[in-house]
Amino acid sequence: MTRQLHLNAFLMNTGHHEASWRLPESDPYAHVELDHYVRLARTAERGTFDSLFLADGPQLWGNIAQRPAGALEPLTLLTALATATEHIGLIATASTSYNSPYNLARKFASLDIISGGRAGWNIVTTAGAEAARNFGLEHEPAHADRYARAAEFLDVALKLWDSWEDDAIVADKATGVWGDDDKIHPPLHKGTYYSVEGALNVPRSPQGYPLLVQAGSSEDGKAFAARYAEAVFTAQQTLADAQAFYADLKSRTEVAGRDPEHIKVLPGIVPVIGSTEAEARANEQLLEDHIVHRHGVANLERLLQLPAGTLELDAQLPADLPPEDAIEGAKSRYTLIVELARRDRLTVRQLIGRLGGGRGHLTFAGTPEQVADAIETWFTRGAADGFNIMPAVLPSGLETFVEQVVPILRGRGLLRTEYGSRQTLRERYGLPRPANQYVTTTPALAAV
Repeated sequence: MTRQLHLNAFLMNTGHHEASWRLPESDPYAHVELDHYVRLARTAERGTFDSLFLADGPQLWGNIAQRPAGALEPLTLLTALATATEHIGLIATASTSYNSPYNLARKFASLDIISGGRAGWNIVTTAGAEAARNFGLEHEPAHADRYARAAEFLDVALKLWDSWEDDAIVADKATGVWGDDDKIHPPLHKGTYYSVEGALNVPRSPQGYPLLVQAGSSEDGKAFAARYAEAVFTAQQTLADAQAFYADLKSRTEVAGRDPEHIKVLPGIVPVIGSTEAEARANEQLLEDHIVHRHGVANLERLLQLPAGTLELDAQLPADLPPEDAIEGAKSRYTLIVELARRDRLTVRQLIGRLGGGRGHLTFAGTPEQVADAIETWFTRGAADGFNIMPAVLPSGLETFVEQVVPILRGRGLLRTEYGSRQTLRERYGLPRPANQYVTTTPALAAV
């Protein structure tokens, strides 16, 4: 079978552009309306996307004056979307720093069962002192410590998801035996960060465990991804940078003893589409004209760990920024933004404009054919296994992509025309159902 794209719809309230809510078409209350997300999920499903994705964090992000703020809890929302869709995968962000393994493993197993095997977990370690203070901590844990905790968290979650064998339920009415206790395996885990004794109180789910997704591109993040991740959401601005990241991560995965084909690299792209190139540029300019720059300055100063009032709109970034190794927050995003500003000699005003749509992800304005060309180029030249589609404005941006770009990709044989017989999210990503770590032979259910 010809290699085909994996497409994920990254849904963010009224759209990824920070000014999207100010357009006449936008509903500034949509981010807390179920019908809005049902419409988006069904649109992505019509486009035969592999999955949709919801970002999240255990804190109120930034200044609520800037854009719609606050978000519905993603696992709750995705459970509702599971009943409104039939095929599309449902990926939720959840933090390893501010959750417990038992509760979170139970929630994801429940979503996987309710959705018929469509759950995915975007594993984050959560940067930022704001989140830490919501959980009784004065400071965020150090970057390396967050990833060490995440590794143990995930090891415990895997034990919990495997704590029921696939055939543990007997349901023999004649003998009065509902389940086989010998096929329950309590983790009995005692580690550096966690102590978890008992088996999960949810049976093993259709996928065994959810698709494991990761988004960090720092050295710690890439090491974690090589060991665990099955899909990676990443941000690169150029084809060359994307090719380098792709080759590096595939190599690390192989060194870790895993099949490089079992990790899918999905860069983010913010498509701004017009019937002509001029119309696409005009659509992009309309959004940029609605940016409130004082918010962008404050966000940049926070990300770059600069005192308030440091940055000047029409000057370039200061020459003496902190080095990456001094950053305890989002290291890879810090480096990407600084390199973008330095490479293109951008003023702060210009940098804010470039970041307004995708916060460091590639923003591409063009016709449907040009957007399809860009996607095909990255896909066929060793830079991506697919894309995280991040519409600048929702719902119109996703609808335009599905109605105008998807048919071109299908016509080129790069995207499925229907979901077919592959039912679980793992199957759609070309991944095997994981064997249970507690048994030496896996029932036929485990075969893909």
